[in-house]
Amino acid sequence: MGLFSRLGTLIRSNINELINKAEDPEKMLNQVLVDMKSQLVEAKKQVAVAIADEKRLKKQYQAEAAKATEWERKAMLAIKAGDDNLAKAALARKGEHDEVSETLRQQWEAQKQSVEQLKLALRSLDAKIEEAKRKRNILVSRQKRAEAQKTINETLSNINSTSAFDTFERMSDRVTQLEAEAEATAELGGALPEASLEQQFKALEASSGVDDQLAALKSKMALQAAEEERKAIGGRVDASAGAKSEAPPSDDEVEDASKAAEIDAQLEELKRKLADA
Repeated sequence: MGLFSRLGTLIRSNINELINKAEDPEKMLNQVLVDMKSQLVEAKKQVAVAIADEKRLKKQYQAEAAKATEWERKAMLAIKAGDDNLAKAALARKGEHDEVSETLRQQWEAQKQSVEQLKLALRSLDAKIEEAKRKRNILVSRQKRAEAQKTINETLSNINSTSAFDTFERMSDRVTQLEAEAEATAELGGALPEASLEQQFKALEASSGVDDQLAALKSKMALQAAEEERKAIGGRVDASAGAKSEAPPSDDEVEDASKAAEIDAQLEELKRKLADA
């Protein structure tokens, strides 16, 4: 017996847990409002029927009262005519209508009081439904905020977890590895061979241009040196001539100096060509 009791408790607890999980506050409140509105519609129908009964009883009461009045008028006519027996008969009929009229009056007043109570209950139900709508909107808003806060907290919890940062760390290492591989490939010349070849030719052309400038500068300096040598020779010739009336250097000496300068320039040009080869 104890086993079945425990099993029953376990089953009920599981069912309650499922119900709690299935209970969406917004859906539940909407359903409650739908039920309350249905009750309001039924209440209005009942109140309408009660009002109709109250009006019917009132008309019946008024009709019986009018008949009693009419028989009283007839009794008065019989009395005026001197017919007491007819007057008594009219008064008897008046009494019957008075009795029915009184009964209807009591029923009408009771129905009227009941209708007033039903109207009050109807207004109260209507007010409760309006209050339920306001509370429903407030509760749904609170539910939405709570769900949003829960989602944000869960997201922040997932972001702050170690696994998330581990993923970022792994991706960072992977990107670093890819960058290193790209740099290694570029150094081996396999990344952009055409660009590397183009750069080599540009460097060669730049070096050739510098060599040409250097050779031209050396040639210019050789010519300047030859000119200075020629002037120096001319000065020595002038000094040694002394008393010979300062005769200018001979053509042979000038020609020798020019040839020496030209040979020096040719030598520098030959060196440059050998260096280029």
